[in-house]
Amino acid sequence: MSVVAVFVTCPDEPTAQAIAHHLIEKRLAACVNRLPAIRSLYLWEEAVCEDSESLLMIKTTEAGFEPLKAAILAHHPYEVPEVIALPVTQGSAPYLQWVEASVKSQS
Repeated sequence: MSVVAVFVTCPDEPTAQAIAHHLIEKRLAACVNRLPAIRSLYLWEEAVCEDSESLLMIKTTEAGFEPLKAAILAHHPYEVPEVIALPVTQGSAPYLQWVEASVKSQS
């Protein structure tokens, strides 16, 4: 099993908090960091947009990504939410083991 870091932007802190709590309570993630008050600049429907958002940095397993993504999509208000996973190629062995042990087995 391998660990992934998942990034999700949310329109506000209450949405970020609700999604984070749901992911932890369902054991879809071992840890969720919430970074409030980021500024996002992006293209949407041929227009340049800039908004305040909150960012979730989620630690889960590769096997747990699909259930985690489904939970995010079910609870997220955006039409097309950002849900991207990056592999964790190195890290503290005890931390990575904790992530793997904390995420509910998806087998």
